[in-house]
Amino acid sequence: MIDGDDNVSYARRVRVAGSAGKGGKVSMLSSKRLFDLVLSLLLIVGLSPLFVIVAMIIKLTSKGPVFHWSRRVGKDNQLFLMPKFRSMRMDAPQLATHLLATPSEYLTPAGSCLRRTSVDELPQLFSIIAGRMSFVGPRPALFNQEDLIALRTERGVHCLAPGLTGWAQVNGRDELPTAAKVRFDYEYLQRQSFLFDLRVVGMTVKRVARGHGIHH
Repeated sequence: MIDGDDNVSYARRVRVAGSAGKGGKVSMLSSKRLFDLVLSLLLIVGLSPLFVIVAMIIKLTSKGPVFHWSRRVGKDNQLFLMPKFRSMRMDAPQLATHLLATPSEYLTPAGSCLRRTSVDELPQLFSIIAGRMSFVGPRPALFNQEDLIALRTERGVHCLAPGLTGWAQVNGRDELPTAAKVRFDYEYLQRQSFLFDLRVVGMTVKRVARGHGIHH
């Protein structure tokens, strides 16, 4: 039997343990946000000449704006506008690239190089600074990728901020079917930590340098 004093003691320990768990989560999220801000600012400053060069190439080789803005699904399934350097023609369908029968048909002259090197993704650094994205997380789904959105919501992955890169991306990227992507997203949800994020960023750099997992 547990007497009154023991009950009070037990309740106090439960509250302390719960507070410690919440404190650890807040600390992890704070570290992640600081990492996002510092690295984004450093990259924007360091890569600013590249931004200018890419913008000039896009304007000189194709009709249309430098940036392409697409409606994406963010944290808690909230829609936001995500920028990319435009790599496809203005008449390209609003679909994920892997859903197009012949995506190369819609690429601009510079588009293949931009996508192969992932340079087209760099404007998302500004989305990270704005707090709509993180460096590491599930890649943001297009507003019309209903199967991907539904599976992520079912597994609780929708509570994460979308990332510039992610655990699914370094394990297959465009090669992965939707269900496999969500399995990796869920695994990231379970394993997320500052050190794990560093691991994913390091793996991303290696894969981008080798051009792995990208199809047009």
